[in-house]
Amino acid sequence: MALPRQYSGGANGNRSLERGIEILRAFRPGIDTLGNGEIAERTGLPRSTVSRLTKTLVALGMLDEIKAERNYRLAAAVLSLGHAVRMGSPALRVLGPLMRAESTRRKLNVGLATADRAMMVYLESIRYNPRPTLRSIVAGQQVPMELTSLGRAYLAGIPDAERDRLIGQFQRRSAAATRALVADVQKSIRVVRRDGYCAASWQPGVLAVATPMVVESLPVYAINMSLQDIEPSDDLAKEIGGYLMAFAERCKEALSGLQDFRG
Repeated sequence: MALPRQYSGGANGNRSLERGIEILRAFRPGIDTLGNGEIAERTGLPRSTVSRLTKTLVALGMLDEIKAERNYRLAAAVLSLGHAVRMGSPALRVLGPLMRAESTRRKLNVGLATADRAMMVYLESIRYNPRPTLRSIVAGQQVPMELTSLGRAYLAGIPDAERDRLIGQFQRRSAAATRALVADVQKSIRVVRRDGYCAASWQPGVLAVATPMVVESLPVYAINMSLQDIEPSDDLAKEIGGYLMAFAERCKEALSGLQDFRG
């Protein structure tokens, strides 16, 4: 299935650059290698175009070619870009220490995320005393926007037109995005507007509560607190929600001091 397209070139666009980025996006966690045919299927690009651009990406050090298998994998240069994002982000420099302290104080997991198309990508994830048997979230990991408290909180914090476009993408990309799921997403958005946060338990035994962080001149973020290996309940969500709202206000105050931040 072709990946959702958010940009289609234009008078001032560069279609080769756009298509090269689409090829890099075709690689996901759990997919070690891809051949030109698989990349073409995932991106919707012509196979001849994919063949030409994978050679260019290999020459630029963004892909490694596995000649024996006629496949490709992401190269180390891609990882270095992610590291540069983390090290160069003023928001992470400000919020990282606050998140670590709050995680220890509340004995909760604390995460910060923003949107990557119709997914949420973690910018930071502080896991309180993680157990090896439990699912672990790390920076750079993506989670579905429509299923998670992070994603639903983010949707509540963005303009109506952008929210409607994203909800349309949920419906197009997955048979799971049923009318009932969309109604549940919209309910969570209303809860955020009423209470400031929403809760979701899209993984068994996990309760996550999230709130949007909208600060002038900054991207829209969502921050969450979560517990693992528990039985989710409304009372527990309300308790964590109280902690989260107080913490989010401190985070917003810290972020408001950043000047001329562009991502």
